[in-house]
Amino acid sequence: MAKERHGKSKVKAGSKNHGGKKPFDKKKSSGEKKSFDGKKPNYRKKSAPKQKTSSNPNEIRLNKYISNSGICSRREADMHISVGSVTVNGKVVTEMGYKVQLTDEVRFDGRIINPEKATYILLNKPKGFLVTTKDEKGRKTVMDLVATATTARIVPVGRLERQTTGLLLFTNDGELARKLTDPHQNVRKIFHVELDRNLSQTDFNKIKDGVNIRGDIYGVDEISWIQGASKREVGIKVSTGSNGLVKAIFEHLSYTVARLDRVVFAGLTKKDLPRSHWRHLTAQEVVNLKNS
Repeated sequence: MAKERHGKSKVKAGSKNHGGKKPFDKKKSSGEKKSFDGKKPNYRKKSAPKQKTSSNPNEIRLNKYISNSGICSRREADMHISVGSVTVNGKVVTEMGYKVQLTDEVRFDGRIINPEKATYILLNKPKGFLVTTKDEKGRKTVMDLVATATTARIVPVGRLERQTTGLLLFTNDGELARKLTDPHQNVRKIFHVELDRNLSQTDFNKIKDGVNIRGDIYGVDEISWIQGASKREVGIKVSTGSNGLVKAIFEHLSYTVARLDRVVFAGLTKKDLPRSHWRHLTAQEVVNLKNS
């Protein structure tokens, strides 16, 4: 009995007898588990992978592109995209989050749209400048002349040869640009032509009636002498073709075009616009161009 009492005295007050087993180890039973390799598994919640963003500054989400054009909000744009109302470069796009380049052709219900504010710049082009947006050989282009005119992505409408001077329109309005360069639209252009020698009355009449060049008849709408100038200078009005046509007619008649200046383009004139200078079109001029 004394031995039994001595055994009981080893159990501290407040503790429980576990029948020879070790007391519950709270540290090892805190709910943590070990993997088969003995290491604690990582239960931290993994964050969703971040969507890769394009580093191309000219890339934009299609719904934002539509919203910036002023048609509707981004949410409404998503609805129009989902039902197939939008095309990119001629293909219907219904994918949400689709990204486009600023150089892509985007149409909404068949109409070309632009995410920038429509801008219209008229330049009186001097000689020696290429009519292109960039030149790989580093030669001067007309874009150098309008570099400070706007931050919008404007492009020249149509072409003028490097040594041809006169009116050149720039815009980011793709719909209008296509209209003004469509040969079926009969956009009126007037050129001031200076030849290397006097134009004879016979050749004057030939041009007026139409010139046969390799079996095809090329004519102009009007031809007239320049008032107060020599017979070397004439005015040519055309509604089809380009400055290349004007030069081809005179060269066929054995004349060299010493100077070619476009003085009227689609109703726009050089009034108060010195050579190498540019100006923004007025609101009325834009309306006239679109309604012509």
